[in-house]
Amino acid sequence: MRTIRQISCILIGLVFMFSGIVKAIDPLGSAYKFHDYFMAFNMGWLDFLSLPLAILLCLAEFIAGFAVISGIRQKEGIWGVTLLMLFFTPLTLFLAITNPVSDCGCFGDAIHLTNWQTFWKNVVLLIPTIILFKDRKQITPISIKNEWKVIRTLIIFFVLFCIGNLRHLPLIDFLPYKTGVRIADQMIIPEGAEYDQYLTTFIYERNGEQKEFTLENYPADDPTWAFIDQKTTLLKKGYEPPISNFAIITFDGMDLTNQILNRDGYTLLMIAKKLDEADSKKLLSGFETGKFVEDAGINFLILTSTSYDEAQKYMNGLQFCAVDETTLKTMLRANPGYMLINNGKIEGKWSSSTLPQNEWFKSIALGEETSKGNNVRLLFSIFYIAIFLYLVLLILVINIQKYFRSKSLISRLFRL
Repeated sequence: MRTIRQISCILIGLVFMFSGIVKAIDPLGSAYKFHDYFMAFNMGWLDFLSLPLAILLCLAEFIAGFAVISGIRQKEGIWGVTLLMLFFTPLTLFLAITNPVSDCGCFGDAIHLTNWQTFWKNVVLLIPTIILFKDRKQITPISIKNEWKVIRTLIIFFVLFCIGNLRHLPLIDFLPYKTGVRIADQMIIPEGAEYDQYLTTFIYERNGEQKEFTLENYPADDPTWAFIDQKTTLLKKGYEPPISNFAIITFDGMDLTNQILNRDGYTLLMIAKKLDEADSKKLLSGFETGKFVEDAGINFLILTSTSYDEAQKYMNGLQFCAVDETTLKTMLRANPGYMLINNGKIEGKWSSSTLPQNEWFKSIALGEETSKGNNVRLLFSIFYIAIFLYLVLLILVINIQKYFRSKSLISRLFRL
């Protein structure tokens, strides 16, 4: 039984830590998922909580998973995991039945699961969770100094990690618009790929009785039947390319999509999902950058889902284009943010805080690339990779020490 408990600890700990980390890498993506659910259930008045709830959820998952797998405040971690499972298992069953949003978002954009897959995943995870909760009093937790101090420190670092990913763009880009990707290649449907399969039924009425027909047997030549309605049901989802809705249209109605994808030269896209929701100082700074890069010979476009009437107050001689809001959210997790394209290939993505200096754009336009002059994102990445490597080492050491029943090495690690 002890071996089963240890396996359960490792399984639950890894799954919850992984779920928390991938959400924390892209907290804005998780916030978008909360927004989708609020809209689906007519709870738009809660939309302002989308981002705080996204950060709180990934924090709860990560800390609970860490506590379970490391043994530091393990019983509290087991309680946390149990409460999360008791809440989300029936919730995911309801979501699987009603299907208000096709992707649950439980692993962010790292792994996409349907609502039914998520529910059965939770059913499987309930087994080790029940084992741990049932035997929680028999588990001997790790005894070290300042356990709560360790947890509090981890919470602070984790929240700062979420904020850093919001400010500097996700540490790992799980989106289809990754740096190095050629957009047109991601829009291709392979030869022989399956298409969506639909069933269309027609509802007719005769003598007060309604009946459903298919295309093969509907009473087209029988005047005694009166057409009432038709329904189209998706039977089987076909292949969908990673990028399927990329279209850039000027407010004058001109389609620039092919021009941008085939242009032999640099195009800098300023992506402002909603102009009125963006920071005004960042917008003004972006407009100034746009004018500078245009003078340097780089094409510059502002992509937004803001309506034409609303966008008029921001127009300043630069080219504004209309793009679907979901597409903009998928392209880049910032408002505003920037994407550099050359001959249809994504060369770079930045938030306002990590955008290279103007002189760098001038140098690439001249074919004389120099240092970007903005290493904030690089330093952020190195710092948190080091922290996560230390946590992995810590968990390994703790579990090895559990096996050998020795606490000397653990004590050395926690002389805080």
